[in-house]
Amino acid sequence: MSSSGSRWWRTSSEVWINVVSVLLLGQLVSFILAILNFTSSLSANLGANSPVTLGLFGYMALTVVNGSILLYQRHELVNPWYWYALIAFFDVQGNYLFNSAYYFTSITSVALLDCWTVAWVILFTWLFLGTKYSLWQLFGAAICGLGLCLVVLSDVGVGGGGGSNPLLGDILVTGGTIFYALSNVGEEFCVKKNGRFEVLAMIGLFGTIFSVTEITIFERKNLEAVTWSTELILTFVGYTVAFFIFYSLTLLILKKSGSTLFNLSLLTADMWAVVIRIFFYQQQVEWLYYVSFAVVGVGLLIYSKTEKNPNLSQELENGIPNSQYQLVHEQGIN
Repeated sequence: MSSSGSRWWRTSSEVWINVVSVLLLGQLVSFILAILNFTSSLSANLGANSPVTLGLFGYMALTVVNGSILLYQRHELVNPWYWYALIAFFDVQGNYLFNSAYYFTSITSVALLDCWTVAWVILFTWLFLGTKYSLWQLFGAAICGLGLCLVVLSDVGVGGGGGSNPLLGDILVTGGTIFYALSNVGEEFCVKKNGRFEVLAMIGLFGTIFSVTEITIFERKNLEAVTWSTELILTFVGYTVAFFIFYSLTLLILKKSGSTLFNLSLLTADMWAVVIRIFFYQQQVEWLYYVSFAVVGVGLLIYSKTEKNPNLSQELENGIPNSQYQLVHEQGIN
């Protein structure tokens, strides 16, 4: 094998390895999100109507762990503190609106409207980060959306629909998608400028401050009415652990790829919930779930493997590796 052919093979192999690693990491985060949704639903079933309080302990864990690392390193902030305050505000509101929506509308409606997060992320990264998307990337994102629609179609047959106030619930979900998108884009911008520990510590700190403030205003009476039990406490502990892991891995994906691929990966969270259905509730699973998982997988592969640089293929053919080539083509900071 010639030296140019060897370089082409090595570069192509590295690209595929990176693509697969990011996709697998995205699915791990998606599975953890399914656990978050499960524990949040379980806490509500146990009588704890406290969506902000659930997130409070997760933000505190992020602050303590990552803040301790920053103090040990004597790290000085790279980004202004008010950027982190704004991102944390968006994140807390997104969590609050999403968790509150489940009390007014169906899981089916929440799952369907949740896909708007991807659309908002694409819009915001284009506006604020200057990210450019190819037609193939948009096509891959559309395929992921189609896979989610199959899940929703299956849920309608299983028992979707309903809710005490569907219109209010849908408005809350839509607002939550906007806040989540703004939070993800802000995190992507910050994490690509410096290390993950600073971003996690500062979002955890301001997330804790905003959560305590909102609990004092909105959830104090709800907390007084909660009957605490061992099962409920363990649910809060499980949610906190999953919250910490979810946010820690999220920053890894945002640094390696970007907020668009991250949110596309999260579209499979409802499918991972099938695993929880099978093992915890012994429920039957519709065949559409398996089809939708495969469809979303194809869409993710198309999106993540699409070449943004049209000259890359020619460079590889000539045996000239492009050192500036980025895996997911979302480097929005020019």
